[in-house]
Amino acid sequence: METKREVEISVKNLSVGFISHGNKMHVIRDITMDIYKGETFAIVGESGSGKSVFTKTFTGMLEENGFISSGEILFQGQDLAKFKTNKEWLPIRGKKIATIFQDPMTSLNPLFRIGRQIEEVLRLHRGMNKKEAKAEAIELLRRVKIPNPEKRVHDFPFMYSGGMRQRVVIAIALACKPDVLICDEPTTALDVTVQSQILSLIRDLQKEEHFTTIFITHDLGVVAGIADRVAVMYGGQIIEYGTVEDIYYHPAHPYTWALLSSLPQLAEDGSDLTYIHGNPPSFIGEIDGDAFAPRNKYAMKIDFIKEAPMFKISDSHYAKTWLLDPRAPKVKPPRIIQNLSNKIAATIVKDPINTQNEETKAGDSHD
Repeated sequence: METKREVEISVKNLSVGFISHGNKMHVIRDITMDIYKGETFAIVGESGSGKSVFTKTFTGMLEENGFISSGEILFQGQDLAKFKTNKEWLPIRGKKIATIFQDPMTSLNPLFRIGRQIEEVLRLHRGMNKKEAKAEAIELLRRVKIPNPEKRVHDFPFMYSGGMRQRVVIAIALACKPDVLICDEPTTALDVTVQSQILSLIRDLQKEEHFTTIFITHDLGVVAGIADRVAVMYGGQIIEYGTVEDIYYHPAHPYTWALLSSLPQLAEDGSDLTYIHGNPPSFIGEIDGDAFAPRNKYAMKIDFIKEAPMFKISDSHYAKTWLLDPRAPKVKPPRIIQNLSNKIAATIVKDPINTQNEETKAGDSHD
């Protein structure tokens, strides 16, 4: 039995739409799920599956043509789905729920010094005076392992490398001591060594501050090393979720099989890389049945007609596929992901053996 845990965010029947060129598109379709306090919850799926749109509803950052058409987002006694104004979002966005985005240069103002950008957050949300904010900004840079923070607090963003800019964005996100930290593909543009350091840093800070982490990624190799639970998204729906062990060792949805099979680390010598044929669904118009059916070689006739319910596999593991219906034929996962426990170690992004890489050694250089 899964231990009863405190819920941080509870999403109930959430649907999100956009108006584009006069057409209405539903890109998040009836999601119900809970995120537990203090956990690292990973959301995985291809580009266009709805990952970022889904979490933007937690901070009121949908584009102007986006809207919540139905459902609830319950957080600390409030329904965030009902918020309409920036005044309502001000106590939540950044202060209670913070976000780290994929490209740090879109989060940092190139015209302002690093220290000023951190200090503004501290003065706005924590009421610090100028002297207090500067001291705290230096301390935050130290905590995210920026060398010589007393000096580098005066630098502009272009004087930092990509990995160090991402550390600054993390410092800004943590400045208000949020309860939830959303990490939206925060390591995609970084090389493997720096990626590993950033992930290690986020894990260490989470242990110290006890915040909840929502990690958005398309890389299941990253997920294996950082997450407690995983939700797999496709076509604007969560089609499978469970613990890391559930998803890696007992995947149930054919789309999860396809994602795992596509891990380059699992490719065998002399064989072609596995990839998912076809394209993600268009959200213009209604989607009949299972959105993955046109790309699914295991699809049955019913998959093109009727959407599957969310089947319970165990207390922690659920999947939305007709293959779990007792009447369905018994189908084995692809050979490449069978006995995955013997192969998974190679996909995990580990902490670096030596954190003093060239970036931190060259902390004083203005690359």
